[in-house]
Amino acid sequence: MFRPEPIRMAKFALVGLLNTGVDFAVFMVLVYGLAVPSAWGQAASYSCGIANSYWWNRKWTFRSANRRSWPELLRFVVLNGVSFAGATAVLLGLQYRLGWAPAGAKAVSILVSLAVNYAGSRYWVFRMETRDNRAG
Repeated sequence: MFRPEPIRMAKFALVGLLNTGVDFAVFMVLVYGLAVPSAWGQAASYSCGIANSYWWNRKWTFRSANRRSWPELLRFVVLNGVSFAGATAVLLGLQYRLGWAPAGAKAVSILVSLAVNYAGSRYWVFRMETRDNRAG
Protein backbone atom coordinates (compact mmCIF):
# COMPACT_ATOMS: atom_id res chain seq x y z
CA MET A 1 0.00 0.00 0.00
CA PHE A 2 2.53 2.63 1.16
CA ARG A 3 6.19 2.49 0.22
CA PRO A 4 8.46 2.13 3.27
CA GLU A 5 11.01 4.87 2.47
CA PRO A 6 8.56 7.81 2.31
CA ILE A 7 6.99 6.60 5.56
CA ARG A 8 10.41 6.37 7.17
CA MET A 9 11.30 9.86 5.94
CA ALA A 10 8.05 11.23 7.38
CA LYS A 11 8.76 9.58 10.72
CA PHE A 12 12.30 10.97 10.68
CA ALA A 13 10.90 14.42 9.97
CA LEU A 14 8.45 14.14 12.88
CA VAL A 15 11.19 12.98 15.23
CA GLY A 16 13.35 15.79 13.87
CA LEU A 17 10.65 18.32 14.70
CA LEU A 18 10.46 16.98 18.23
CA ASN A 19 14.27 17.02 18.55
CA THR A 20 14.37 20.54 17.19
CA GLY A 21 11.76 21.65 19.70
CA VAL A 22 13.71 20.11 22.57
CA ASP A 23 17.01 21.56 21.30
CA PHE A 24 15.61 25.02 20.60
CA ALA A 25 13.67 25.27 23.88
CA VAL A 26 16.64 24.25 26.00
CA PHE A 27 18.88 26.65 24.05
CA MET A 28 16.49 29.57 24.55
CA VAL A 29 16.11 28.92 28.28
CA LEU A 30 19.86 28.67 28.76
CA VAL A 31 20.92 31.60 26.56
CA TYR A 32 18.09 34.03 27.14
CA GLY A 33 16.80 32.89 30.53
CA LEU A 34 20.03 32.01 32.31
CA ALA A 35 22.54 34.09 30.28
CA VAL A 36 24.63 31.04 29.40
CA PRO A 37 27.02 31.77 26.47
CA SER A 38 25.76 30.45 23.12
CA ALA A 39 28.51 27.83 22.76
CA TRP A 40 27.66 26.25 26.14
CA GLY A 41 23.95 26.55 25.49
CA GLN A 42 24.46 24.84 22.15
CA ALA A 43 26.35 21.94 23.75
CA ALA A 44 23.68 21.36 26.39
CA SER A 45 20.66 21.81 24.12
CA TYR A 46 22.12 19.69 21.33
CA SER A 47 22.86 16.90 23.83
CA CYS A 48 19.22 16.88 24.92
CA GLY A 49 18.15 16.65 21.27
CA ILE A 50 20.61 13.79 20.66
CA ALA A 51 19.22 11.70 23.51
CA ASN A 52 15.67 12.26 22.29
CA SER A 53 16.68 11.47 18.70
CA TYR A 54 18.39 8.19 19.52
CA TRP A 55 15.46 6.83 21.44
CA TRP A 56 12.72 7.78 18.93
CA ASN A 57 14.66 6.95 15.76
CA ARG A 58 15.90 3.66 17.10
CA LYS A 59 12.50 2.49 18.38
CA TRP A 60 10.10 4.06 15.91
CA THR A 61 11.65 5.45 12.72
CA PHE A 62 14.18 2.76 11.84
CA ARG A 63 12.88 0.02 14.14
CA SER A 64 16.30 -1.30 14.90
CA ALA A 65 15.89 -5.05 15.38
CA ASN A 66 19.19 -5.38 17.20
CA ARG A 67 19.45 -5.10 20.90
CA ARG A 68 21.11 -1.87 21.79
CA SER A 69 24.67 -2.48 20.71
CA TRP A 70 27.85 -0.59 21.45
CA PRO A 71 28.79 -0.32 17.75
CA GLU A 72 25.39 1.17 16.92
CA LEU A 73 25.61 3.61 19.82
CA LEU A 74 29.18 4.51 18.85
CA ARG A 75 28.10 5.19 15.24
CA PHE A 76 25.23 7.34 16.54
CA VAL A 77 27.56 9.35 18.78
CA VAL A 78 30.12 9.81 15.98
CA LEU A 79 27.42 10.90 13.52
CA ASN A 80 26.03 13.38 15.99
CA GLY A 81 29.51 14.64 16.81
CA VAL A 82 30.04 15.45 13.13
CA SER A 83 26.60 16.99 12.90
CA PHE A 84 27.17 18.98 16.11
CA ALA A 85 30.49 20.33 14.83
CA GLY A 86 28.91 21.47 11.57
CA ALA A 87 25.87 22.98 13.25
CA THR A 88 27.99 24.75 15.85
CA ALA A 89 30.33 26.16 13.21
CA VAL A 90 27.32 27.55 11.35
CA LEU A 91 25.74 28.90 14.56
CA LEU A 92 28.87 30.66 15.79
CA GLY A 93 29.93 31.84 12.33
CA LEU A 94 26.58 33.46 11.67
CA GLN A 95 26.35 34.95 15.15
CA TYR A 96 29.89 36.20 15.72
CA ARG A 97 31.19 36.78 12.20
CA LEU A 98 28.05 37.98 10.46
CA GLY A 99 26.27 39.55 13.44
CA TRP A 100 23.11 37.41 13.38
CA ALA A 101 20.93 37.08 16.47
CA PRO A 102 21.42 33.76 18.28
CA ALA A 103 17.87 32.58 17.44
CA GLY A 104 18.30 33.10 13.68
CA ALA A 105 21.75 31.55 13.67
CA LYS A 106 20.40 28.58 15.60
CA ALA A 107 17.57 28.07 13.10
CA VAL A 108 20.03 27.87 10.19
CA SER A 109 22.32 25.53 12.12
CA ILE A 110 19.40 23.15 12.56
CA LEU A 111 19.09 22.73 8.79
CA VAL A 112 22.73 21.64 8.60
CA SER A 113 22.29 19.02 11.28
CA LEU A 114 19.06 17.67 9.73
CA ALA A 115 20.69 16.86 6.40
CA VAL A 116 23.72 15.18 7.95
CA ASN A 117 21.66 13.21 10.47
CA TYR A 118 19.14 11.69 8.08
CA ALA A 119 21.77 10.40 5.67
CA GLY A 120 23.94 9.08 8.47
CA SER A 121 21.09 7.52 10.43
CA ARG A 122 19.53 5.87 7.42
CA TYR A 123 22.64 4.46 5.81
CA TRP A 124 25.13 4.05 8.64
CA VAL A 125 23.76 4.05 12.20
CA PHE A 126 20.50 2.11 11.91
CA ARG A 127 21.42 -0.15 9.03
CA MET A 128 18.44 -2.20 8.11
CA GLU A 129 19.49 -5.74 7.32
CA THR A 130 16.17 -7.54 7.10
CA ARG A 131 12.99 -6.88 5.22
CA ASP A 132 10.91 -7.04 8.42
CA ASN A 133 12.42 -3.97 10.02
CA ARG A 134 12.31 -1.80 6.90
CA ALA A 135 8.62 -1.02 6.71
CA GLY A 136 6.72 1.59 8.72
